[in-house]
Amino acid sequence: MKKTGLTVAILVAMFLGLIVGYSIHQSGNQELIDSYSKNIKLLATIFIRLVQMIIAPLVFSTLVVGIAKLGDIHAVSRVGSKALIWFFSASLISLMIGLVMVNFFEPGVGMNLSISDASGVADVTGKTQNFSLQNFVEHIVPKSVIEAMATNEILQLVVFSIFFGIALAGLGSKGNSLIKALDVVSHVVLKMVGYVMKTAPLGVFGAISAVIATRGLDILLTYAKYFGAFIAGIAVLWVILLLVGYMILGKRLGSLLKRLFGSMVIAFSTTSSEAVFPKLTEELERFGCKDRIVSFILPLGYSFNLDGSMMYMTFASIFIAQVYGIELDLGTQLTMLLVLMLSSKGVAGVPRASLVVVAATCGMFGVPVEGIALILPIDHFCDMFRSATNVLGNGLATAAVSKWEGELESEPLPAVEEKVLV
Repeated sequence: MKKTGLTVAILVAMFLGLIVGYSIHQSGNQELIDSYSKNIKLLATIFIRLVQMIIAPLVFSTLVVGIAKLGDIHAVSRVGSKALIWFFSASLISLMIGLVMVNFFEPGVGMNLSISDASGVADVTGKTQNFSLQNFVEHIVPKSVIEAMATNEILQLVVFSIFFGIALAGLGSKGNSLIKALDVVSHVVLKMVGYVMKTAPLGVFGAISAVIATRGLDILLTYAKYFGAFIAGIAVLWVILLLVGYMILGKRLGSLLKRLFGSMVIAFSTTSSEAVFPKLTEELERFGCKDRIVSFILPLGYSFNLDGSMMYMTFASIFIAQVYGIELDLGTQLTMLLVLMLSSKGVAGVPRASLVVVAATCGMFGVPVEGIALILPIDHFCDMFRSATNVLGNGLATAAVSKWEGELESEPLPAVEEKVLV
């Protein structure tokens, strides 16, 4: 399926999902709604599981090959340091935007929300209880690479792959055969991506229609002030990211956005930036980024550069404090921001990671953790925009580092274009 055809199919699936889901919701038959939502969601589950199936071999093979091709520890350190400077700068800016927007709009002041999700609260607070320094370290350092692959712990897999790649590069010519073999593996997995992406419209339809059938469209009206302020924050973040991107990439920014659009739509629809990791790898290489840069930067970005999630964390944390009438002075809010900056780096890949970090941080600053029940009903819709923003941020980061390294081709490679579209 051509790229344009797939994007159109996904947009049509979103529209049909809204119509069908809303029709089921309007029927008023709770048994039908529950049955439909449970069964149709299987389409989204199948799609995401197909993607998850190929993430571990793709991350391992591409990251190891990328590091090995960089040649030595000095090149790895140079590229890695540039990437981390971008990641932490973007995270700090994202957190600051959330802080400013929630204080400007004050969506939680005077708000009385009665809708809550008790099971959802228990799920998040259960994860929060284990949120400690020990858990942070255990989440980063793998005790078994097999376990990390089996559970799709990207951060742990990145740590192992970095050590493996550096060691492989240190072998010199002795490691060339293994580098070539892993390079072939990465291309095989990328070929699988094309097959998996053909199921994306079905996954999008299932995800959208299930949530609309269960909650309807009224939830957007109920939380209009909160949602509107959040969208305004996302818009400001996009403007800043695109301005920085234009300063670095110039007129090629437009071409990059066209490449990223399909991946952003899928991430938006499925609320999973992880679901487009393989496709994003393809698109960045087609844009002109060298494979060794993409395979090194992108996995790191998925652990350290989730801009949309960063903005949401300060926004949601202070919103909950506003709802409960808890005054947080500027110093406390800035301290909260720094805590979020550090703690968020240890939960990559955790389900509802943003809410887990928000709950843990609220508990540290005396804000009732139960307040997350107020945002759970609309979190799915916010997660759509968070996921799309995460994809944009990682795409820009990879392209920017490629440009800084002089590894960005002036035009997309025709051979890669043909290979992907077959």
